[in-house]
Amino acid sequence: MSTAAQPQSTDLFADGQALLAELTRIAHEAGEVILDIYDQGDDVQVQVKEDSSPVTAADEAAEAVILKALEELSPGIPVVAEEAAAAGHLPDVSAGRFWLVDPLDGTKEFISRNGEFTVNIALVEDGVPVAGVVYAPAKERLWAGVGMTGQPLYAHFVVMNEDAQAIETRAIPDSGAVVVASRRHGSGEALDTFLASYTVADMISAGSSLKFCLVASAQADLYPRFGRTMEWDTAAGHAVLRAAGGAVFAQDGSPLTYGKPGFENPHFYAVGKAD
Repeated sequence: MSTAAQPQSTDLFADGQALLAELTRIAHEAGEVILDIYDQGDDVQVQVKEDSSPVTAADEAAEAVILKALEELSPGIPVVAEEAAAAGHLPDVSAGRFWLVDPLDGTKEFISRNGEFTVNIALVEDGVPVAGVVYAPAKERLWAGVGMTGQPLYAHFVVMNEDAQAIETRAIPDSGAVVVASRRHGSGEALDTFLASYTVADMISAGSSLKFCLVASAQADLYPRFGRTMEWDTAAGHAVLRAAGGAVFAQDGSPLTYGKPGFENPHFYAVGKAD
């Protein structure tokens, strides 16, 4: 981390809601770029990365917008972004504060044109996602949350052109938990074993990081994920959920943290009320 850049960033990081406003602006800019390409319909070209996941021009264009904006917003703060990481560009995050970016989370949803894709931007401090925005441009919905060290937790949901609504998680109802699972990775023995200890009232599916947002806004209670994810897939949604009163745990019950070697997550589960 550049010591010369730190004073320039201090005021921004001292005001969580001002930070969220900046992240919202950046997410909207990236969303506009994504929608310009999304509107091309079936003409969007898809390539396959080394890990067999798809990538489109929208992923790359949105990431370029976000990287430029974050460098202007917080010069010297490292950024770990999905497409740059895929190309082998991983910065040193040992100073403890860094950005995690998934410019288009849910590329498969983008390709299938169901609208369940998001722009994810998160700030991590000492392993904890302390601020994040999740923006679904095709659905014109945005979730944001912040809880910087020494500052209050705050999370909200916005339908475009309407006022923000504060959100908060709920305790699991007596009737049972609403469980949200990945649209594409939502079943399996590990999931069945995990849910055996709960009364399940309903199971719903969603794409991308929208699953975290459903738990954060008390539309669901549990999101277990027993498949491969990377830190940029989860950090922004985790930040929103944390600010709304929820938590994310590794399968062994320890808190899910960030800045791990390789930036790969273990299996995890997200809960509304951690108790």
